[in-house]
Amino acid sequence: MELRHLVTLKTIVEKSGFNKAAEYLGYSQSSITTHIKELEKELGSPLFDRLGKKVILTQFGEQYLPYANQIIDLYKQSLTIDKEPQGDLTIGISESLTICRIPLILLEFKRKHPKVSLHVKSLENYDVTKSLQNGDIDLALILEKENWVQEDLKINELVREKMVFISPNEVNASDTALYSDLRCSYKSVFDKYITLNRLDIKERLEFQSIEAIKHCVKHGLGVSLVPFFSVKEELSNGIFKGDFVTKEHPSISTYLAYHKDKWLSPSINAMYDVIQKHAKNWE
Repeated sequence: MELRHLVTLKTIVEKSGFNKAAEYLGYSQSSITTHIKELEKELGSPLFDRLGKKVILTQFGEQYLPYANQIIDLYKQSLTIDKEPQGDLTIGISESLTICRIPLILLEFKRKHPKVSLHVKSLENYDVTKSLQNGDIDLALILEKENWVQEDLKINELVREKMVFISPNEVNASDTALYSDLRCSYKSVFDKYITLNRLDIKERLEFQSIEAIKHCVKHGLGVSLVPFFSVKEELSNGIFKGDFVTKEHPSISTYLAYHKDKWLSPSINAMYDVIQKHAKNWE
């Protein structure tokens, strides 16, 4: 088994096709095809279904890909022992964190580690465990419900978030609940709040982001339950009203996670340290 065959497999999946993988790796398309055929012959099972011009992973291919990624990671490990952070680093982040908390982290990291090629991906609507397992991301900085556990992940709870019930300043819009449809964690916590406080909700609307929800509350469309850090500025400026939720009420937390089998490169460890440093000052 040759490492280049595994790299070819990984690249085909990432670039969504043989042609794009060939362009990215600098191979001819026939070389890419040969790599996969030789790998399939050695493994004794097909890795791709070829449906006209489209290729998709077979069930075996889906199962094998994480192992290929792990072998590639181990090879990278052998090249970077005792070296400074460098190479590619991809971090997946919940949307609201990218707006309110992540900029200072990225600035510090880039200043300290200029040799690292940093990539940021939004985690909304993605299976976090699968993204970490497939190597799509190296680290996940994510908002999830309390006591969030995933069998295949190493998870560090950074902070339990303060939650705020926000409502318009003048308009009575308490019968319309505004949800973020991006993660079920928000929905379950908000639903519990509605039940415990016996809110008379007649309509529920879903939006793609907390930013959209904030604008809708500002203009009187409805009410919502959001993390305090995401509305701190608006509350201080009186854009809308906010009532803090008691500590006894269910909340969400910010977590830092990686796959349990992931080799932690110098770059990953460096980012992990920077995030933990900043998290100590989060409120």
